[in-house]
Amino acid sequence: MANKKKKQAAKKPVNSAPAKKPAQEQKPAPAQSKGGSAKTWKIIACVLAVALITVSCVWGFTAANQKCDDTACTSQKADESADALSLWTESAPLKSELTDYMKAITDEGSNDFIPVEDRIAVFDMDGTLCCETDPGYFDHKLLYHRVMEDPDYKDKASKEEKETCEIIKEYFDSGKYPEGLDVKHGKAVASAFKGMTPAEFDAYVKEYAQTPMESYTGMTNGQAFYKPMLQVVDYLQDHDFTVYVVSGTDRFITRGLCDGTIDIPYSQMIGSDESVVASNQGDKDGLEYTYSHDDKLITGGEFLIKNLKMNKVSVIQREIGKQPVLCFGNSSGDGAMANYTITNNKYKSGAFLLCCDDTDRENGNLEKAEKMRKSCEENGWTAVSMKNDWTTIYGDGVTYNKKK
Repeated sequence: MANKKKKQAAKKPVNSAPAKKPAQEQKPAPAQSKGGSAKTWKIIACVLAVALITVSCVWGFTAANQKCDDTACTSQKADESADALSLWTESAPLKSELTDYMKAITDEGSNDFIPVEDRIAVFDMDGTLCCETDPGYFDHKLLYHRVMEDPDYKDKASKEEKETCEIIKEYFDSGKYPEGLDVKHGKAVASAFKGMTPAEFDAYVKEYAQTPMESYTGMTNGQAFYKPMLQVVDYLQDHDFTVYVVSGTDRFITRGLCDGTIDIPYSQMIGSDESVVASNQGDKDGLEYTYSHDDKLITGGEFLIKNLKMNKVSVIQREIGKQPVLCFGNSSGDGAMANYTITNNKYKSGAFLLCCDDTDRENGNLEKAEKMRKSCEENGWTAVSMKNDWTTIYGDGVTYNKKK
């Protein structure tokens, strides 16, 4: 019986797994010494220290840049502002007032901060952005050319148009603007350009703008923009202002003259208005006529409104819908717009009016300039002296041929 039990024990079962080695036969993992452990922790500590220093440096650099707006970079920003208005003398009130204003209204921590959507600036055109009198307004010269000189139209011009241009010629010769000419001129522009598409009217304005300025060498009518004022426009736009031109000149003429010089869309160029109709509309009222597939838009020949004085305030409300915070003008026709800008405004606001006191580089008018300066004192506007505040007017290469 004993031998039989031994044989049964020696017999291996089928498909059994190989027996595991005894535990004492497995090699134990090498133990880590105390010295090695200390060395490893030193390396980890060094890596963490380097990482901490790096993060601290990056944070410090970032914080310094963020702080730049308030402290360390104040002088740098002042230099940038000075460069942006480099054509203005250091003593020019507008330069210091506008740069201080910009610091206040763009600082989110300031009580004077103005949200971007409410940064609205309005500019008159003639005498504010470009030459006003050489020998008269651009739109008056354009009408005179159309009615009295244009071989394609002068024989078609009406009696009323010719009579208006005779009055305009008297204005050119005397330098005195006749009472009532505003409306007469507006009506004559509407009728003289009747039937043109907006694109045709635009092209006509731009072609005339290429003619030379009468009193200047090296400049066309379309180039007669005041470079210091163009800097102001750029400066405002760099600080997220929406700029509008609000002119007494016809809207289509304003667009044609400003396009390519003032970087704003036509929708932000506002002027006096004339009717616009469909080409097949005839005498039908707009409520009685539907624009057809055969139609095109044309000027209708009816003068609607002269955009001066209170009319400028009304059109700002209708077309912009917000009170501007900055206004730039040059005449009594801009007074209402200037006062509207600075009166009961919930934001910090200002109005700057140009005085045409430079008779060496520009055909200025000292009597008119002094009148404007007094108006500025009375109304709280800032006076801009073309003579004292600007280092140039039209830039190099342009010479004013001063009349003797």
